[in-house]
Amino acid sequence: MAEYPQDVVQRFHGTPEQVGAGLVGEPPRTWQSVVIEDYDPAWVDRFVAARSLLTEALGGLIIGVEHVGSTSVPGLAAKPVIDIDLLIEDTADESRYLPALERIGYRLVLREPWWHGHRMLVSPAEDVNLHVWPQGAPEPVRHRLFRDWLRSHPDDRELYATTKRRLARDTAHQPADYSLAKNSVIDDIYGRIFAASGDVEAVVEPPDGAVRGDD
Repeated sequence: MAEYPQDVVQRFHGTPEQVGAGLVGEPPRTWQSVVIEDYDPAWVDRFVAARSLLTEALGGLIIGVEHVGSTSVPGLAAKPVIDIDLLIEDTADESRYLPALERIGYRLVLREPWWHGHRMLVSPAEDVNLHVWPQGAPEPVRHRLFRDWLRSHPDDRELYATTKRRLARDTAHQPADYSLAKNSVIDDIYGRIFAASGDVEAVVEPPDGAVRGDD
């Protein structure tokens, strides 16, 4: 069975204050409310189109592009916003990639060097969340593990969908609380993922960096 480094097994929980500290400019409109929709097969096509534009814009800078988050799991209800993990060599030198992304309409909304060098941009229509990571960052590994687990474990897929719908209702008055409210069920699922791999269950520690749960 696969075993993973401790920085992959560990998962940090952030706070709204940490998200606020990393905010660049105006937050996306999609943060103002949480709408969970039934799975739409067109989400795959939207990812493919976005990946094509990214490849044209960045070319050889790209190490990897992955469709992650709930829209990447067939049958899973989700917010209709495509999450993409983009891996490049180093996110610290924004001059190498940010102008090219801005030219195709992306806007930087989060700069979180304390969270594995994470940068997040949104597409012109704010229907794509582009997460830019440096090579070797552990968070994209977790995202792929979570995605692949939900694709092959219908019970956890249904648990996650049901939880998201409930939390979207419960946090309707305070949408910013939605992502953090999902941490408990996400941690439970990660516990099963790492137990199945032969690793210890995911460790949750006080935050040094901001983490928002998978959509």
